[in-house]
Amino acid sequence: MNSVPILIVEDDRKTAALIECYLRKEGFSTIKATDGIEAIELFTSETPRLVVLDVMLPRLDGFAVCSEIRKESQVPILFLTARDDEVDCVLGLGLGADDYVAKPFSPRTLVARIKALLRRSQMTAAITPSAVTGISGLTFDRQKRRFLLHGESLELTPLEFTLLKTLFSMPGRVFLRNELLDKLYPGGEVVIDRVVDVHVGKIRQKLIDDPENPTYIHTVRGLGYRFSDPK
Repeated sequence: MNSVPILIVEDDRKTAALIECYLRKEGFSTIKATDGIEAIELFTSETPRLVVLDVMLPRLDGFAVCSEIRKESQVPILFLTARDDEVDCVLGLGLGADDYVAKPFSPRTLVARIKALLRRSQMTAAITPSAVTGISGLTFDRQKRRFLLHGESLELTPLEFTLLKTLFSMPGRVFLRNELLDKLYPGGEVVIDRVVDVHVGKIRQKLIDDPENPTYIHTVRGLGYRFSDPK
């Protein structure tokens, strides 16, 4: 069993026990929190590899917990929502979550989504001679698998990293939203249409990129996004 745990934050003990059971069957170790304050305390003390985070929690809700975690870590976060509510999903993603699953959910589907997030966070970047290494102050360090903006490391979630790397790898090429969704969710997971837009918005904030006069990521109306051509 992997010694680095997955943190399950869920106040419904039956749901938490079900998630824990399926994760342990797959060889994951787990820790559980039943409210938002306990979640932050366990996150600080245990440094989990991924967080499964319910939205509706006692003492401190999931959105507040996500914000606190993102102040210090880019660990993958998967939200559990009580319903397939687009507002909740967009808000969660906007706060830095990587994915969401709506209740009621299939435990096997949840485990599959968790594995996909972990793969994205752990995979190494391919090194190719023709890969772009720097555009307008933004560089990609292949060996350390990170982006730097004017020499400072960008703190990106796994999905933000995948999205930026995709756009950055082919400057000038227009990527359709569906293409980008396929990159983010290669397993064909069902997600809301605005997922790509939310993640692009978060990346732009970190790049300090004005969407009205962008240096890096350009919106192609009705189609998708493209990265700036090299200067």
